[in-house]
Amino acid sequence: MQVRIGVQFVPKELVVDTAQSADEVQAALADALAAEHGVFVLKDRRAGRVVIPADRVGYLEISEDEQRSVGFGTQYT
Repeated sequence: MQVRIGVQFVPKELVVDTAQSADEVQAALADALAAEHGVFVLKDRRAGRVVIPADRVGYLEISEDEQRSVGFGTQYT
């Protein structure tokens, strides 16, 4: 799953490739926003973590992994 995170006062968005489900990501943000001085934590696929103060998250864009085809296509005429 790919998550794009817009952070306030940061011109570039963060892109995190995570194994967490969309519901887990959304719940993690909701929990972080509910806590005073909460932090939003995402685990990436390479055992790293992205930690952001929850009150600085501008938006999340959650998308499923794209299945990419490899090889040559043939066209029948």
